[in-house]
Amino acid sequence: MFERFVGSDIVSIRDFTREDIEAVFKASDLMLELYDREKYSRLLEGKILALLFFEPSTRTRISFEVAMKRLGGAVIGFAEPYMSSVQKGETLIDTVRVLDGYADVLVIRHPNEGAARLAAEYAQHPVINAGSGRQEHPTQALLDLYTIYKEKGAIDGLCVGVMGDLRYARTVNSLLLALANFKVDVHLVSPVPFLDPRPALLEEIRNKVAVQLHRRLQEVLPQLDVLYITRVQKERFPDPSEYERVRGTYFVNRDTLKEAKDDLLILHPLPRVDELSIDVDTLPGAAYFRQAHYGVIVRMALLALVLGALQ
Repeated sequence: MFERFVGSDIVSIRDFTREDIEAVFKASDLMLELYDREKYSRLLEGKILALLFFEPSTRTRISFEVAMKRLGGAVIGFAEPYMSSVQKGETLIDTVRVLDGYADVLVIRHPNEGAARLAAEYAQHPVINAGSGRQEHPTQALLDLYTIYKEKGAIDGLCVGVMGDLRYARTVNSLLLALANFKVDVHLVSPVPFLDPRPALLEEIRNKVAVQLHRRLQEVLPQLDVLYITRVQKERFPDPSEYERVRGTYFVNRDTLKEAKDDLLILHPLPRVDELSIDVDTLPGAAYFRQAHYGVIVRMALLALVLGALQ
């Protein structure tokens, strides 16, 4: 079951079949059992993880670091480009080659499309994409699906709403591609046309699952089992004036959700800015902080899988 992952790169969620995703779930269940019992293993003792973060990150970077240390491994690398020789003009390829010589697995986050794929071409060790341009964030999609699986007990048969910046949020791109492996109904809530998903992505997922596009959450809220909310991705807008035109165009609070199912699961990849009120935090279905915790679990599983520590 786990052999397919040994030595593999994790660059795109497109590379995952449903069977692959379910294998990650099984590996994550093993990690969760260790974590809950505080019986942290030595599965990766003697192994080194290199973090190459060319963009700011809190949850992704720290959760990978915690995941590696929980499994007995060590961590090297940098959290900002100014902390590396990139400031001196070193190319991405050269940086990857050097760190590849120091570590057993590389995790890279980069603002450019295709950076993770390029790194994987030059590295001898497994490369994990921790966010590449506007397109991909595969480990976030896997932890999002795992959160739904743990909170709802299954993914098939659910009605899933995805609301917010559907154009620039790479978490949304990867999540939609991952959901397309399951029997779900997907409702996309884009408050303004400018935030609509890219047509190519929409066409791709519509070939696999039922998808509807809405302007208002209330149009579909009573049907939803899961609501996934994202912020407007200010840092990915090519023109700051475009961001100013769409900022603040949607906001979810308790009153917004009054017509929702009692067991609506509410997710958000974080950080939140001005799109989700803190008065939602105390709702039973508000799972975004549990979602962040599952991020450590899933990344423990992925590190153990690509390094061949699970049989």
